[in-house]
Amino acid sequence: MSLTVVGVRHHSPACARLVGETIAELRPAYVLIEGPADMNDRIGELLLGHQLPVAVFTSYADEHRRHGSWAPFCGYSPEWVALAAARETGAVPFFIDLPAWHDAFADRSNRYADAEQRYAEAVERLCTAFGVDNTDALWDHLVEMEPGEGLADRLTAYFDLIRGEAAAGSSDTAREAYMAEWIRAAVRAAGDRPVVAVVGGFHRPALLRLAAGFSPAEPLPAGASALPPAASGWPEVPKPPEGAVGGSYLVPYSFRRLDAFGGYQSGMPSPEYYQRLWEDGPAEAARYLVTAVAGRLRERGQPVSTADLIAARTSAEALARLRGHRHPARVDVLDGLAAALVNEALDVPLPWSVRGTLTAGQHPAVVEMTTVLSGDRVGRLHPDTPLPPLVHAATAELERHQFDQPGEPGLDLLEPEDRERSRLLHRLRVLGVPGYARTAGPATGIDPVLTEQWRIRNDENRLVALIEAGGYGPTLEAAATARIGQRVDDAGNDLGQLADALFDAAFCGVTELAGDLPDRLERGVAAGTDLGELGRVLTVVLALWRHDRMLGTAGSDLLGAVVAGATRRILWLAEGWHGAGLPADLPRIRAVVAVRDAVRHAERAGVDRTHAWGIAERVAADRAAPPDLRGAFYGLARLLSQDTSDPGPAVRGAFTGGSAGDWLAGLFGVARESVLAPGGILGLLDELVRGIGADEFLLALPALRQAFEFFPPRERVTIADQLLEMRGLGGSGRDLLRASVPPEIVAAGLALDETVQERLTQAGLLR
Repeated sequence: MSLTVVGVRHHSPACARLVGETIAELRPAYVLIEGPADMNDRIGELLLGHQLPVAVFTSYADEHRRHGSWAPFCGYSPEWVALAAARETGAVPFFIDLPAWHDAFADRSNRYADAEQRYAEAVERLCTAFGVDNTDALWDHLVEMEPGEGLADRLTAYFDLIRGEAAAGSSDTAREAYMAEWIRAAVRAAGDRPVVAVVGGFHRPALLRLAAGFSPAEPLPAGASALPPAASGWPEVPKPPEGAVGGSYLVPYSFRRLDAFGGYQSGMPSPEYYQRLWEDGPAEAARYLVTAVAGRLRERGQPVSTADLIAARTSAEALARLRGHRHPARVDVLDGLAAALVNEALDVPLPWSVRGTLTAGQHPAVVEMTTVLSGDRVGRLHPDTPLPPLVHAATAELERHQFDQPGEPGLDLLEPEDRERSRLLHRLRVLGVPGYARTAGPATGIDPVLTEQWRIRNDENRLVALIEAGGYGPTLEAAATARIGQRVDDAGNDLGQLADALFDAAFCGVTELAGDLPDRLERGVAAGTDLGELGRVLTVVLALWRHDRMLGTAGSDLLGAVVAGATRRILWLAEGWHGAGLPADLPRIRAVVAVRDAVRHAERAGVDRTHAWGIAERVAADRAAPPDLRGAFYGLARLLSQDTSDPGPAVRGAFTGGSAGDWLAGLFGVARESVLAPGGILGLLDELVRGIGADEFLLALPALRQAFEFFPPRERVTIADQLLEMRGLGGSGRDLLRASVPPEIVAAGLALDETVQERLTQAGLLR
């Protein structure tokens, strides 16, 4: 009887090679692999002949927790090599770790995240001792560049130092206790034949002690190789709690998702480089890297000369010799390329000198280097791979509605069949399935739009997304319901997120949430303090309450209560909102627009028109209120009272203090009809704008431009036509809007002309 525990770093070519050689040499009875034990009866699925990389995706949901986790495999993953080597030698493979849904993985989305990163102090000491920047450079220096004789001993020393004598956390302790059960059972079952266990190196010291019957904190006595008999049979695989739902399925994976620069927690960045290292060795991998980076940069139009390449190779080889590498390592080549291709000072550290995702501000050449190292390989599942029910259900639905091919379908939401097709597409959108984008359709319900336009495109990640979405339910309707429910739970008291979830629920045809969401919205509205957020909630809920034929939610008493409550809250907050010097704020203006629509359309929901009218008049006259609110409520008061009196005094009053543009933004946002209607205020505005001094006009110009953004292009042309007519000028207003010189330059020129004229007058040169 013999037990060999091979400690590895996940996704390490050197470790993968060691695992393959060890299993081939020992020809064990059992190969035990750190991986989800609930996949043991489905290991055959992994060996069907997939195109790597692939991953085991596990989803889990109960009333308290929802979790998704991946266990990825590529060609140089030690766990994958262990599976292949077990098949070649006739050994029986078992995954021996807890299932990914277990509480031990509650805070981790990746099973193979490096455990040593939780013990950074030891890693930092090693990096200092060897003069390297981070764990990746240290690992290459110690392991990948010298993977030959003595590798097992170097790995043992490395992981023993990383683990030290510190107690592991509760997550690692639970996992190690479970893996030790499998090791003891396998040794008992193997009799005199060898057993090989392939686990993360961080776990190796503890597993040796546990398998020998000692606690993880105790030193392993010399000669303690005989293991006590284990209980009969294999350890029981934990089952999810009653009422929980979930499952594990194989999904295609990609090198982009495997790359630490993209946020993956594997600790091994640059998967394409390590794939080349695995297949061809370090010398060829370095040559590939230089050639691939040069090709990539040239494709992007960045000049890379032959002299640059020679300089990069020379620098990489010199750095390799200086750092004690027989062949240039990954960081040697990257540093050489950076020295040859980046000629200016960098504002941020080079990404391979630190750990983590690619930071903003990187030089374009550096970004392209990391992209080349990442690679673009995408896995593909074997056709016989079992898939979750959602994939089959979604495929059938897409074929039935002819959405399985690229196209740009238009849908009429008043037609029952098109409304059903719209719900299908919205469910895919809510679940994050790529390739389905809505390009036009109803968004807020202020101006009801009863048609939709979609763009359907093929996407290589569609199957992956559908498999992962399968954790939410077996059908698109069930999955979308669960996903929206998760969003509601995550939103807490965030009114905007709750409103968005409710709107998506209506578009997806989800009705199960209706009893809870409006109650939560009503409570949130009563305590809301953000005018913009309250306005967005009112806009969304009002749209749902109004349009029964489109969404089937009109007239709901619960939604009506939210509409009335949000209207009252916005009016109450607006009346006390002071800040005479504040600039125009679009969310604030949209909140008044939402009140306008609620007063117009939701009186039977409890919205009090008279109350709104009174507050509108008071805010419009309040000189302490922000100018945009005064303008917005002035427009609202005129609409509610159907006032036809001369607006001159109010408009002229707004053109004092330099806040005219802000006041007009509020007015135009709520009641732009006052400009376009016969006998409107356009002439008065023209007179007042012409009376503004050049310097003051230059200051007011940004706000004035923002105010006129509330007019759609066709109405802006109408305004321009009327202005030309007032001046007795010919031509088209459309041409006036297409001025070749930006308005800021025109305004600055006018100010300069006025200054010059003043100086000349002061000098007596003009009369």
